[in-house]
Amino acid sequence: MRSERTKQLIIEAYLALLRENPGIQMPTAARIAERAGYSVRSIFERFPDLNKLRAAAADYQLAHAAALAPPRNVDGDRSLRIRSQVETRAGTCERGIALWRVLMMSVDQDEELKPRVRVARERTIERMEIMYRPELSTMSPRERRHLLIALEAITDIESWARMRELHGLTIEEASAVWVRAIDRLLPPTPSATP
Repeated sequence: MRSERTKQLIIEAYLALLRENPGIQMPTAARIAERAGYSVRSIFERFPDLNKLRAAAADYQLAHAAALAPPRNVDGDRSLRIRSQVETRAGTCERGIALWRVLMMSVDQDEELKPRVRVARERTIERMEIMYRPELSTMSPRERRHLLIALEAITDIESWARMRELHGLTIEEASAVWVRAIDRLLPPTPSATP
C-alpha cells in the first residue's frame, strides 16, 4: 500500500513538473525525485525507466479524467447537454494539456503510448455519443460517424490549447466557442413523442 502511494506521488510530481515547465519533454529523475520528496532510487525501484513513468502518468491521467468526468445531464435539454459536455471536456483539457503534449512528442518513439492516445480519443467520442444521443439518432451510421469525428477534432485538447494560449481566450470564452460550434454542427433535436 505504501509503495502504491509512493508511486502515485512520483507520478503526481512528474505531472506537476510538466505543468509548471511547458515545453519540457521529460524532467530529470533528480527533479522528479526532489519534487516527490523521494530519492532517485525510489523512482527506479517503481519504474524501470522514465518512459515507463510517462506511460504510468498517462494511465493515471486517463483514470483521473474518467473519475472526474462522468456524463452529467444526459437527459437534459440540448443546451444543457452541450454546456455540460463542454464544461467537462474543458476541465479535462485544462488539466491534461501538459502531459498530452509530451505524449504527442513521444508517441512515435514509444509504442506503449499509442494505445493510450487512442483510448483518450475513443473516450471523447463515446462520451459525445452519450451526450448527443437524441441528435445522433436522426442520422445514418455513416453521417453519425463523420459528425463524431468532426466533433472530436473540434474538441481536441490541442484545439483547447490554441484557444487558451495562442488566442488568449479565458476558460469561459473558449467554452462558449465550443458550445456554439457544437450546436451548429449537431442536427436538430427530434421532438419528444407524446
